[in-house]
Amino acid sequence: MVVAVLDHQAAQEVLRGVDVRGRALVNLTSGTPEEARELARWAAENGAEYLHGAVYAVPQTIGTDESAINYSGSAAVHERWRERLALLGRVTYLGTDAGLASGYDVAILSGMYGLIGGFLHAVALARAGGIKAAELTPMLLSWLTDLHPALVTFAEEADRGDYAGGESSLAMNQSGLAMLVRATEAQGVPFAALGSFKALVDEQVAEGRGTESLARVVESLQRPAG
Repeated sequence: MVVAVLDHQAAQEVLRGVDVRGRALVNLTSGTPEEARELARWAAENGAEYLHGAVYAVPQTIGTDESAINYSGSAAVHERWRERLALLGRVTYLGTDAGLASGYDVAILSGMYGLIGGFLHAVALARAGGIKAAELTPMLLSWLTDLHPALVTFAEEADRGDYAGGESSLAMNQSGLAMLVRATEAQGVPFAALGSFKALVDEQVAEGRGTESLARVVESLQRPAG
């Protein structure tokens, strides 16, 4: 049984009253990790096996090489139905924790929307300076491509929890961000996300971490609120 609806609430409504005993339930509905685990518990309590999927495709590409779906949850369901699931898109199985596919998904989508938001802000800044978006985009894409190695380095630093001696220091980026905030305000195109990111960098520098890698901002993002 495959469920693919708008959101977690819609999935709950679709499944309410359905007899799922003895069935394999594959849920491709977007949601949070805990929502996936909640449905996995519900499925187990009602005699079903549960597999959760996170879809990376638009409707037109489902069933083509451009479609990919990450799964987590029941290993038995994944193995039993892998070939059929592959008809929808490339299959990656992440593990038995039903929330894991959604854990990857929310992180990936957050990065995606951060990128789109940054791009649209860049376009607004360019237009404010008399530059067409089509003229800006090739240069921006080239620079973003060159940044790929830095992201790999940041990931390694974050996993180790060791940010010493980073080439892209917090203090250097604090100065660059301050300039950008001034420039965006002067051009009449401020962006709250830019100011929020600068505030996180400022916090780390104020704690005496200025010589450490920019990647250390992740530690501020993970601090408990309040």
